[in-house]
Amino acid sequence: MEGETSWVSHSFDDDVRDMVEFNSFSERTYEVSTEVAVPVDLILPDDLLERILAYLPIASIFRVGCVCKRWNEVVSSSRFLWNFTHVRVHKPWYFMFTSSNEPVGYAYDPILRKWYGFELPCIGTSSWFIASSCGLVCCMDNDSRSELYVCNPITRHYRKLEKPPGLSYDYSALSISVNKESHSYDVSVVKSKQVPGNFLQWEVSVHIYDSGTMIWATTSAEILTGWRGGEESVICDGVLYFLVYSTGGGIPESRHGLLTYSLSTRLSHGLLMRNFISMPCPLTCGRLMNLKEKLVMVGGIGKQDRPGIIKGIGIWVLSGKEWQEIGRMPHKFFQGFGEFDDVFASSGTDDLIYIQSYGAPALLCFDFNQKQWKWSQKCPVTKRFPLQLFTGFCFEPRLEIAP
Repeated sequence: MEGETSWVSHSFDDDVRDMVEFNSFSERTYEVSTEVAVPVDLILPDDLLERILAYLPIASIFRVGCVCKRWNEVVSSSRFLWNFTHVRVHKPWYFMFTSSNEPVGYAYDPILRKWYGFELPCIGTSSWFIASSCGLVCCMDNDSRSELYVCNPITRHYRKLEKPPGLSYDYSALSISVNKESHSYDVSVVKSKQVPGNFLQWEVSVHIYDSGTMIWATTSAEILTGWRGGEESVICDGVLYFLVYSTGGGIPESRHGLLTYSLSTRLSHGLLMRNFISMPCPLTCGRLMNLKEKLVMVGGIGKQDRPGIIKGIGIWVLSGKEWQEIGRMPHKFFQGFGEFDDVFASSGTDDLIYIQSYGAPALLCFDFNQKQWKWSQKCPVTKRFPLQLFTGFCFEPRLEIAP
């Protein structure tokens, strides 16, 4: 099918490489005499060969490692990985689940406008909690919420984390933040549990995992009245942001709110609600994301008289405690989804935002810098039954980072 390519390898390990199929290609040779032909890679120094190969699409890098021993050593070297990261432009990919029971689907490359058949490591089903940062993806099961992994979906390297502290809870929000220099990372889980016998009061706790110490710390725990935590959070520039939801008694405009928590000071016992930020307008749902250390929210805009019914989609960036509107989805794109639910999937990083309806595999891209909307290449998957749901997440395709 047009636009679809098989993802031929996920690792440089020898045992995996032996089983990999790859597209053949011709080696160009330079004739140095009338009798002897020398392959071009033999006359190129390693540093030049590294820079040439670094311009290949990331999916081709794995095929290159199967060509010969020298090329495998080149693409496995730390210098090549540095070149690959710095000499070419990379944009975040979007992974779309095609099964609710298995971690399989297609990954979309917005530069080449191609979909790759893809299987995720660690993740059990599409219902797992998923967060990403700087090439790493963090996932947690949605049943016991005790299985927690950090992985690189491209290289398939992963690490299993200890389960977060605390007892069972009703809602949880997962996020991860990777230091681009040291590649260390923090994982946060915001838990929310109803106080027994009191629907208006909810206990909200913040738990932080430090990859350097490999230890969880419960850094905040307090009772909120009239608000509960949910499943939406993100870390931007050392600050944890998470959405809270009204438990009743408020006006329609206050169905959602935003709380902030500093990961550097970690001083918030009894102070979370002091950092409350209102929404820019009545929302049907909100999706938080980190775009170059700025908090960006994609939200469904509710109708004035019926705030729970979506009439459009807006994008805002947080400046201080004020929301600045960046753009609204043009009506022709909104209609292009067909039937659009009040809640939807959206994620983004760097300067690219993806928006997807749960009811169809259509994927819309928004370029944050150029303020342009564009449909992705059509995903090679079709809706098989009326209630089939589609969801996904974005991540940065990187080779040099490991959990």
